Amino acid sequence: MELFQYPYMQRALIGALVIGLAAPALGIYLVQRRLALIGDGIGHVALTGVGAGLLLNRSPVLVAVLAATAGAVAIEIVRARGRTSGDLALALLFYGGIAGGVMLVGLSDSTSANLNAYLFGSLTTIFPADLITIAVLGAAVLIAMVALRPALFAVSHDEEYARVSGLPVRTLNLLIAVTTAVTVTIAMRAVGVLLISALMVVPVATAQQVTRGFRSTMTAAMALGFFAAGAGVWVAATANTAPGASVVLLAIASFLVVALGGAVWRTWRRRRSPAAAPVSEPHEVVLQ
Repeated sequence: MELFQYPYMQRALIGALVIGLAAPALGIYLVQRRLALIGDGIGHVALTGVGAGLLLNRSPVLVAVLAATAGAVAIEIVRARGRTSGDLALALLFYGGIAGGVMLVGLSDSTSANLNAYLFGSLTTIFPADLITIAVLGAAVLIAMVALRPALFAVSHDEEYARVSGLPVRTLNLLIAVTTAVTVTIAMRAVGVLLISALMVVPVATAQQVTRGFRSTMTAAMALGFFAAGAGVWVAATANTAPGASVVLLAIASFLVVALGGAVWRTWRRRRSPAAAPVSEPHEVVLQ
């Protein structure tokens, strides 16, 4: 724990905890909409923004936010109009985004280390200004996801019902798209664009193993994301491993433990439950 006396480790821990809360709070709606991999597609578009920022000598994070937002809105428009399937739209963004990012980074004077910091995360290089950006945007995403939970759940569960109920479906869909872009962008420094979807989806999948209602699943997913983020930074500091990979592996380990524990518990309950007693045949009463 001595490492956390240093300011850069404190910033790394705070940034990871904020993202650990915000990512599952948004991810539960993406899972509900069967868009679990949208974070990957938007992350690769954000990588194109990073490359453009490095090439133009502008803030890579700011340009990445703009690029990721444009990509998220494009996915939503394509999905809503139904001209192209959601999977195909994601595939186009996935491959086009990473190809554009690699090309633009290659055209700039940046080294491969700069690219790896965005691909796989680099928590220990977070500056105070970066931490403020992560905290403000992460808090905004978290507040929006929690405050608008009933409306966002209705839109994610059944758009037609939500539209008939008078909810602004298009606005809410765009809100989910934009907050996804923002979350992916601020999480680049924590887990990287290649791993951010795991932090959005895996805590939700873990929570679904042990909860029933939407609210309880959301709360449990946020708690699991918070734990994975904090414990992952501690493991990375102790074992000198990559923070982003440590966070994601702990999240996956939590899923495996919960899934295995649930299977063992169900098996034990089935064996403990008494078998149905056989119905005895009626006996004839013989009168003497």
